[in-house]
Amino acid sequence: MKVFSKSCASLVAAGLMALAVAPASTQAQTQAQPSAANPFGLPENFSIFGDQASGERSATAVVNGYVITGTDIDQRVALVTSSSQNQLSEQELQRLRVQILRNLIDETLKIQAAEALELPVDKAQVEQTYNQLAAQNFGQNPERMDEYLISVGSSPAALKRQIEGELAWENLLRRNITPFVNVSAEEVNDVLERMEKSRGTEEYRLGEIYLSATRENRDAVLQNARAIMEQLRQGGSFVAYARQYSEATTAVVGGDLGWIRLGQLPPALAEAARQMQPGQLQGPIEIPGGFSILYLINKRQVLMADPNAAVLSLRQISIDFPADVSQEEANAKVNEFAAFVQTLRGCADADRARTEIGATVVANDQITAGSLPDQLRNIILNLQIGQVTPPFGSPQEGVRVLMLCGRDDPQDVGAPSFDTVMSQIEEERINKRAQRYLRDLRNDAYIEYN
Repeated sequence: MKVFSKSCASLVAAGLMALAVAPASTQAQTQAQPSAANPFGLPENFSIFGDQASGERSATAVVNGYVITGTDIDQRVALVTSSSQNQLSEQELQRLRVQILRNLIDETLKIQAAEALELPVDKAQVEQTYNQLAAQNFGQNPERMDEYLISVGSSPAALKRQIEGELAWENLLRRNITPFVNVSAEEVNDVLERMEKSRGTEEYRLGEIYLSATRENRDAVLQNARAIMEQLRQGGSFVAYARQYSEATTAVVGGDLGWIRLGQLPPALAEAARQMQPGQLQGPIEIPGGFSILYLINKRQVLMADPNAAVLSLRQISIDFPADVSQEEANAKVNEFAAFVQTLRGCADADRARTEIGATVVANDQITAGSLPDQLRNIILNLQIGQVTPPFGSPQEGVRVLMLCGRDDPQDVGAPSFDTVMSQIEEERINKRAQRYLRDLRNDAYIEYN
């Protein structure tokens, strides 16, 4: 990449002046030779000339003549942090701004490349996508999207620019990458054969945030990944952070990798995913080329029925507590409640809880296992008909149990279609080529940091 900046120019000038007045060494220094571990032949000991603060990352940039302003960065930062319930520290905010600037540079390169190839994004398509997002988030009042973005310190223009970048990238991939990715019938049949042999083994639906790193910037990228991980633990939206941060092409779908088997992942990611339960996060995990943060959306067995698709018939039995109940009184009442529900002889007997202890009984005969919270789902899927979960809840919101009254399991699924497998292989190859394509765009860019 050709990078020009005032700070770099002053550093060079200072270095030349220092060399001009430095005394000559009495002995010739041995120059380090390039090697695989040290490709530039950098010396082990050296002096830095000029102000070291000039190496700090800049706040704005000009990309092939297009100006990225501080306002652009501020509004995009607000877009990312609006989903977090905790305020960022000054250090975390600075790392976020650095990453946002990188993202805006990449976004600009994509838009410019599409325009150069006469593939500009249709503004009507940007508006349509924006309106779809508004409808998804605000239902019958999509106009509230504008108000919300402004209220959090962002703007409709900031989100529309991001949408334009994603659509431009899709246009570029459709022209320059996708037509040149070929998958043979033999490859697809080989995958289908391996899947059949793997019937019953687990596969995972994962979300990933991938950050590329080099040996030179590894520590900075790791710090950034840890900051993202902390924000996710505090309630940040994984999909939002993946769209903003991830450098993989899956960023446009919130980092969703789809259903994959562990053998398809780098060893470090496979080992992490193996130990995860649905809803858990892991990372940052170092892999060749960078770091990944994983989110396990769900898991199932290859070519077997997905237990999360089971349709359950449940009875909820709940009790309430007075507002002034003490902890001791609440504990005693919960123990009595737990003992009572164990005396119930199946679902036909559940209404006895209403007459004998004043409990509330609610029936639902069409609830899918996958719609239940993770903790409850795992318990209920191991119950027999007529059994109940342990009591759960709180004195403030009430304590309840769920009784399993029926379960309709889905049929075992067959292997995916030939076309589905071919599409998955193509997507993986497109992803790898897209990363190389973006790297080429960066290398050919003229970027001036301010």
